Amino acid sequence: MLLQAGTLVTGSDVLRPGWIEIDGTRITAVGSGTPDRPADLEFDDDTVVPGFVDMHVHGGGGGAFEGWPERAESAVRFHRRHGTTTMLASLVTARRDTLVKQLSELAPLVDEGVLAGFHLEGPWLSERRAGAHRAGMLRDPSADELGELLSAGRGTIRMITLAPERAGALEAIRQITAHGAAAAVGHTDASYDTTVRAIAAGVTVGTHLFNAMRPLHHRNPGPIVALLEDERVTVELIGDGVHVHPALYRLAAVCAAGGLALVTDATEAAGMPDGRHRLGDVNVDVRRGVVTLAGTDTLAGGTATMDGLFRFALQHTASVGDAALLEAAAQCSTAAAGALGLDDIGRLETGAWADLVVLDGNTVPRAVLRQGRWVDGVSLPV
Repeated sequence: MLLQAGTLVTGSDVLRPGWIEIDGTRITAVGSGTPDRPADLEFDDDTVVPGFVDMHVHGGGGGAFEGWPERAESAVRFHRRHGTTTMLASLVTARRDTLVKQLSELAPLVDEGVLAGFHLEGPWLSERRAGAHRAGMLRDPSADELGELLSAGRGTIRMITLAPERAGALEAIRQITAHGAAAAVGHTDASYDTTVRAIAAGVTVGTHLFNAMRPLHHRNPGPIVALLEDERVTVELIGDGVHVHPALYRLAAVCAAGGLALVTDATEAAGMPDGRHRLGDVNVDVRRGVVTLAGTDTLAGGTATMDGLFRFALQHTASVGDAALLEAAAQCSTAAAGALGLDDIGRLETGAWADLVVLDGNTVPRAVLRQGRWVDGVSLPV
């Protein structure tokens, strides 16, 4: 299959026009200008970008990652229609046996390639920065519990978020990274020095920067500065216009030495009407698309989709022209792929998976290709 596009963003270049050749599930060639044979599909008025990668998502379209494969697959289908070709299923704080059950029941979806793996957001988080997590279930990490969860995941756990100030956290970080997963700092009240020690122990991700962590102070910089200044760390940011002010997004984009990955932190309420919904075992309320713990003003995930984050990046970046397109593609695809060690995605280059999104003039997905197959629910040119 040969595709031609008015604009092709490979991840390292912007080609106008550009073309991409696909054989089965992989990209076999990419070039600028007009291909030497007629294209099978022409997207002359559109922009083709790498498939979006969401490393922090709890659900969407009424579905969620809570141990029920049918609900999980519903969430995946919803986000794929919005251009997310790769995602981690984020699981919230729960009892040990509940997490083991969820991992065991959903692991086949990773084996089948539906999900790229799991992200455990808790239960080893700070009570002071619990956010939507049940404070009474938060606890110190132990080698025994962590080992049981890693075993239950059967190699599918790709990232674990914890608060490095908790007793045993540094040992847990070493155990996580030895298992081949990424250790992330989040939901934390840690000091700058504690965060630096956590990074030295192996932390490579900052979970939803600014949210649910000690705020920056000029004499006590806390975790934010430590995460931003270290080139070994990719920082997540929820770029939905609700969780973080656009000015702080621009600041993070400039200061993130290890790269910035936009994430949705989406819940089952994404794409659904306002009202009462669930996040794990807690009730949340959605008003005008903003998710809060029921009866409070505490943010509890979001309703964004990755195509919306791509538009957010284009609208609020300090860059212009092609630089803005490259920055948005990096933040919505390349950075997360790199943080997760997924070398076959996040770029449109020879040998990579054939994962791409065709965006119309309003940057709305017109078509989505995942591993060489068109995703249902989007339209192709006649």
